[in-house]
Amino acid sequence: MPVTAKLSRTFYDRLGDEIANELVEWFNQVDATYRGDLRQLNELNFSRFDASVGERFALSDRKFAEFETKVEKRLGEFELRIERRLSAFEVKLETRMGAFEVKMEQRIAALEVKMEQRIAALEVKMEQ
Repeated sequence: MPVTAKLSRTFYDRLGDEIANELVEWFNQVDATYRGDLRQLNELNFSRFDASVGERFALSDRKFAEFETKVEKRLGEFELRIERRLSAFEVKLETRMGAFEVKMEQRIAALEVKMEQRIAALEVKMEQ
């Protein structure tokens, strides 16, 4: 919003209305020119700033994408290692469980034999 320059009445009396009005008009033109120049300069600086921020965001996006790719790769490798270890653990567990089942079956069979022998001995004693 331009500010219209005004001069004191003394100025008008000494210079005359025509010259004083020309001087006021000249001040207003200079003010308008400076305002326009300042507006253009601000728009130019803002455009530069905006471009700079855009470049930084683009750079940040690239770096983030690279980081994300690295993290995904590392997680994939970690997942693969975990799966291998779990598979190895399952094999060991199944092997041990199989061995445990065999031992338990052998012990149960041995207990059955002992029980049958004792029951037979007890039946013999009861018959006598």
